[in-house]
Amino acid sequence: MFENLTERLSGTLAGVTGRAKLTEENIKDTLREVRMALLEADVALPVVKTFVDQVRDRAVGQEVSRSLSPGQVFVKIIKAELEAVMGQAEGLNLAVAPPAVILMAGLQGAGKTTSVAKLAKTLRERQKKKVMVVSADVYRPAAIKQLETLAAEVDVTFFPSDLTQKPVAIVEAAIREAKNRFMDVLIVDTAGRLHVDADMMDEIKAVHAAANPAETLFVVDAMTGQDAANTAQAFNEALPLTGVILTKVDGDARGGAALSVRHITGKPIKFLGVGEKTDALEPFHPDRVASRILGMGDVLSLIEQAEQKLDKDKAEKLAKKLKKGKGFDLEDFRDQLQQMRGMGGLGSLMDKLPMMGKINPAQMETAQTQAEKQFKQMEAIINSMTPAERRNPDIISGSRKRRIAAGSGTQIQDIGRVIKQHKQMQKMMKKVSGKGGMAKLMRGMGGMGGMGGGGGMMPPPGGGMPRF
Repeated sequence: MFENLTERLSGTLAGVTGRAKLTEENIKDTLREVRMALLEADVALPVVKTFVDQVRDRAVGQEVSRSLSPGQVFVKIIKAELEAVMGQAEGLNLAVAPPAVILMAGLQGAGKTTSVAKLAKTLRERQKKKVMVVSADVYRPAAIKQLETLAAEVDVTFFPSDLTQKPVAIVEAAIREAKNRFMDVLIVDTAGRLHVDADMMDEIKAVHAAANPAETLFVVDAMTGQDAANTAQAFNEALPLTGVILTKVDGDARGGAALSVRHITGKPIKFLGVGEKTDALEPFHPDRVASRILGMGDVLSLIEQAEQKLDKDKAEKLAKKLKKGKGFDLEDFRDQLQQMRGMGGLGSLMDKLPMMGKINPAQMETAQTQAEKQFKQMEAIINSMTPAERRNPDIISGSRKRRIAAGSGTQIQDIGRVIKQHKQMQKMMKKVSGKGGMAKLMRGMGGMGGMGGGGGMMPPPGGGMPRF
């Protein structure tokens, strides 16, 4: 979401970090560029003004002048103020008598129904809650069926409703059923509505009164920029919102919504929708987002993502196998590729790594696309091998390579590259399994040549398979 803002701010701040001394004049020039970067990202004007004023006040004061490295302190101030604009991280407040009701509101097409399923999955898997979902959208014929399908997919209880019922009656019946079935949480999906539609706003006020929700979340499309914050404010005047879910942040959003919502509405962003799949929901951490905006990465989120999505059983089996001295075969290699794709693919990982903001977004996108395509090709090649070939690649002769190439729709030289890359990965795994393994592995990765040289996971600019 923040690629363009990251590129612009990184370029602007690069000229400041190396300065031995900052003056009001060079701070003024830098802040002018920061202001333009924020406006181009569609951040609301009042937010930009407050942000720039706060940075200026801190930068021309004692905080910078007394520092041994004023340029670095200036970047630290920018990061701190970005965090302040986006507010503190706030989770859901479900400390009420069960079932805790969560009411979802928003415009049509913002992604409410999908967000209901994502949130239900998050609560069930991460907080071990018993969750029921219900649709009070009686205006969109497919809405109820869509939620029923999604509920089955994420394995939570679905309470049926139909188009002949009144939304208030649906909610009241769902709450009774949730109590009878000892549910921890009931999530209510509502119809999309415009804040200028008085009748529809009166209806959701009545639904809110009947539900008495612990959380009232406004679901808004990040692609709408600062308008997202203005719409949220209009809803907040009608409903006592407790937070916001920003959806479609993996799209071509410029970041204005994330940087404007808290300042304009006073309500925290609680979750980010980062994809279409039901597991693509992340808690919103302003400090981590600020780090990503400034090209510093978000390693904590990357670790959490790995903990949640990597197959722990497979990881333990592989660790035991390596400790016993057994080799890292092509089946293990394929598992690693599949698990990486399960974490959202290379693009999702690279977005959270430090220094990625310094790479041109167009080049990054091209490299990611090439890498994803080549990972799929590698998987197809390994799938075209026999179990014996996957366990012992040394037996793969010329005739076997021809058969594998025909089965995977690739060239013979592609088979050779996969075998070579597997051997490189095998060497790295041996370092991990030995004494002081992780330190050796990191030293090895440090000498692998970066983005397009002798190693790294990105393909070289001219194409070719990604190197390990």
